[in-house]
Amino acid sequence: MRWMVSAILLLLAHPAWAQDERPTGYPRSANEGSTKAVSLSAVYTADVRSDIDGGIARGTRYLDNLDLQVAVDAERLVGWHGARLFGYAIYNNGTHFSSDLAGATQGVSNIETGMRALRLFEAWVEQDVGRNASLKAGLYNLNSEFDTTQSGGFFLLSSHGIGPDFSQSGRNGPSIFPVTSLAVRAEGKFGTHWLARVAVLDGVPGDPGHPAATAIKLSARDGALVVGEVNYLSGGTKAAIGAWAYTGRFDAIPLGTAPSSGHGNSGTYVFAEHRWRGTRAEDADGLAGWLRFGIADTRYNPIARYLGGGLVYAGPFARRKTDQIGLSVAVAEFGDRYRRSQALSGEPAGPREIVIEAGYLAQLAPWLRVQPDVQYVVHPGGDTLVDHAVVAGFRIKVGQ
Repeated sequence: MRWMVSAILLLLAHPAWAQDERPTGYPRSANEGSTKAVSLSAVYTADVRSDIDGGIARGTRYLDNLDLQVAVDAERLVGWHGARLFGYAIYNNGTHFSSDLAGATQGVSNIETGMRALRLFEAWVEQDVGRNASLKAGLYNLNSEFDTTQSGGFFLLSSHGIGPDFSQSGRNGPSIFPVTSLAVRAEGKFGTHWLARVAVLDGVPGDPGHPAATAIKLSARDGALVVGEVNYLSGGTKAAIGAWAYTGRFDAIPLGTAPSSGHGNSGTYVFAEHRWRGTRAEDADGLAGWLRFGIADTRYNPIARYLGGGLVYAGPFARRKTDQIGLSVAVAEFGDRYRRSQALSGEPAGPREIVIEAGYLAQLAPWLRVQPDVQYVVHPGGDTLVDHAVVAGFRIKVGQ
């Protein structure tokens, strides 16, 4: 933990830069870009997904998600200099799809939770420290700032929100959708283009024994999750390298021998994203793309490596400048230990699962978006005996 303490002290020696100074416009917090003291947001998302060929079973499911957010600029509201507060609640109907129908390891819908619940998702306070640094503490979704790209947010596949090499980790997942944990995060700018952040989080989000509840349980046995990321930001380019590690013990994937456990559950990832604009600087249309690679410790995690990326084009037609069209691919490679374990249990797994996704987003009104989407899942769950799955459907988003 010495390197973590040193990193936090180093961040505090530099400060949070003005909101309009971030080179590529990636938001630092939910308040960024708003001129209001208090900002409210409500968005309802509905997915209709159908397995129309292959997979485990044919069928159609309805999934939904309700986001309720309140962002407070404490300086504007009460004169608390450089402070921001954020509260975020979510509701999901808990419908299963990926494992039940498509048989996919990678979630084909990024609002799929498998548990009907109303939860407090985030509740934190962020404080600027000097001009180029900030501290954040509270209930925190690490994927709001770590391992995230703007282009990937277009797609419905969960792997394009956070890599499955990372999201698979932990006893109850890392602190991401839909269950989060308490955390402390430090962030700072270095020079013109460099941004670094580090976070220490409770190692087990929520309460695995009561998965539908909003719960905060701190235990020395749970350990901590430590995450760090360094970004290079310049114009339309974002490049990043990140690493994560748990301090607690984990059970190793069984191999038919005596159970074993140990420390060292960790991983690293890198990604690069670039946005091309139109012929004029003020053009909103243009092409964006990204590529990501990550690895995880194969003693404790099924997915050993992940490679994903895609392209998104905004303004594909002259009269549809706010529409977007995109194509992506996600390749999850399973580790040798996991494959041996599956073979011993009579459920052999192949080397990889591949998901190809194409979608079109139509902005019908400032408050209404419709997105038809199709995914082709090659070897769902890595099972070479399961037919490739075709998943089609659409998403509707209502609200702002």
